[in-house]
Amino acid sequence: MELKITEQNFEEEVVKSNIPVLVDFYADWCGPCKMMAPVVAELAAEYEGKCKVGKCNVDENMNLAQKYGVMSIPNMIVFKSGEVKANVVGAVSKTDLADKIDSVL
Repeated sequence: MELKITEQNFEEEVVKSNIPVLVDFYADWCGPCKMMAPVVAELAAEYEGKCKVGKCNVDENMNLAQKYGVMSIPNMIVFKSGEVKANVVGAVSKTDLADKIDSVL
């Protein structure tokens, strides 16, 4: 299940998480983000219990996007123990994104 990540719950859901977290920084108007949405949803189901998967709307959470240097979207960042461990910018294959998650697990 995908989490909705916001500036209000980021600390609790991402920084304090005891498992890695993939955060998909996206916007509703972004074509490549829409292409990645089903891939991110599949990974959320496949990695349930091993890695949290969340989506963060950059238009609604500009401070988070700025804090983590999100300049282009989609931008998927894998966090572990509150630190950035992997970063993928743009539409990529499910395999490529899974490999990034696996490298952190």
